[in-house]
Amino acid sequence: MAGKPSSETNQALDALVESYDAGREIDNLESAALPNRRALIEALHHIEPMLYMGFYSRKPLSRENLREAIAEHLTPAREILCDQLRRAVTYEQRRGQLLLPDGTDFVEHVVSQLLQSLPALRDVLNEDVLAAFDGDPAAKSVEEVVFSYPGIRAITAHRIAHWLHKAGVPMVPRIISEYAHSETGIDIHAGAQIGEGFFVDHGTGVVIGETAQIGRRVKLYQGVTLGALSVSRSKGSEPAGKRHPTVEDNVTIYAGARILGGETVIGHDTVIGGNMWIVKSVPPYSKIFGRSASEAVEADQG
Repeated sequence: MAGKPSSETNQALDALVESYDAGREIDNLESAALPNRRALIEALHHIEPMLYMGFYSRKPLSRENLREAIAEHLTPAREILCDQLRRAVTYEQRRGQLLLPDGTDFVEHVVSQLLQSLPALRDVLNEDVLAAFDGDPAAKSVEEVVFSYPGIRAITAHRIAHWLHKAGVPMVPRIISEYAHSETGIDIHAGAQIGEGFFVDHGTGVVIGETAQIGRRVKLYQGVTLGALSVSRSKGSEPAGKRHPTVEDNVTIYAGARILGGETVIGHDTVIGGNMWIVKSVPPYSKIFGRSASEAVEADQG
């Protein structure tokens, strides 16, 4: 059995409790009602099998038992999401940071719509998986891609998080995206807009910012940043406007490239070489590598 706390332990305990009266931003005791990260990860782990049922099932599947197998994941996913989204919404409403339309249960509606959107998400993810398989000569099978590639895990989580982000769900999308970041080394903000056929090869160190817009059939290698230039923030306000670049269709960006700024547009069918630093727009069909971006564009267009 644990012994009686010493006087030094009691003194430390008293001091720590008293420190919560200091009015610090991190003193908020109401945060105990926030969404639970572990529960949201559990919900994500129920959604993933529904998206890739043939890969995740532990028993033989057929058309006869498919509905039952999916229901084993759909029901707990719904229950967990309703609970956790309600926590997030209630917390933000108490802070005066969220206004919801009257006459509908926002949480029930959002969760129902998300679950009904899973077939459409499967269509988009099918294109992502095929892009990974077609884009990597080392891939031996689609099964290997789904099971092994961190880029697929990251984009799967992002597709879900982005859907919730667009629906106006607070906090939860970011929890999902940061979990995927911790698991894969790929940091995609839930707000980023990404077209189908997206492939991140290797992936470690990739960063995609909140207002980035990425077209269809884009391929990124490890260490690529689609980031913002330095933006000042006044206390209590959010940086406004588009802060991250736009990457159009059929672009390949090699390892270590940094593309920064909300006005920066990488034109379609462009190839960006490794370790390039780009803060100005690039025309379509450019090939930029081995020198400064401005010199490469001038040479390519000349």
